[in-house]
Amino acid sequence: MKIYIIDDHALFRNGLIALLESKNISASAASSPEQGLEEIESIEVDIVLLDLRMPQMSGIEVLKIIKERKITTPVVMLTTSTEETDLRDCLKYGAQGYLLKDMDPDELVDALNETVKGTIVVAQDMTHVLAKVLRNELTDSEPSFELLTNREKEVACQVSIGHSNKVIARELGISDGTVKLHVKAILKKLKLSSRVEVAVLVTEKGYCK
Repeated sequence: MKIYIIDDHALFRNGLIALLESKNISASAASSPEQGLEEIESIEVDIVLLDLRMPQMSGIEVLKIIKERKITTPVVMLTTSTEETDLRDCLKYGAQGYLLKDMDPDELVDALNETVKGTIVVAQDMTHVLAKVLRNELTDSEPSFELLTNREKEVACQVSIGHSNKVIARELGISDGTVKLHVKAILKKLKLSSRVEVAVLVTEKGYCK
């Protein structure tokens, strides 16, 4: 098995190479995502082990570029992050695995062997997070207006008319700052990024008739 590591931490990178080679696994590495992206198209490896948190470019960005370039080498994330959103986004953008840097070395090797067979691997400590991600994907695939409180619904309806925060504050008898907090909560709950998207959703669904 040939492994290619993309990780900006020299101590961890060199230690991982030594560990893999002690298990009779060939390993090489890039010290930056830019170097990794430049080299993986010209070398033959079985798996790319990719760090998630790098200062120059995140692992998610690297995954997106790999996907755009139609590189078919399996990519497995090796990270310290146990965040649900990180796991979800990595799998969304094509990672074939999500492993943790503090996992047992033998478990890491077993996971790599499974990856070569085509299996999607997730660290044992992350299986409950994976279950949550899958559950959320099934239940929250479409933003639900019912997630909003009554006051947030009132604010969303005012936003859909095109009212500014000052006008909404005056209409509802609350402060500008409170309106801003409500708008922020609305965007988060509906998984939207702008007031325009709120207005489009509310109008299309007829929530404020």
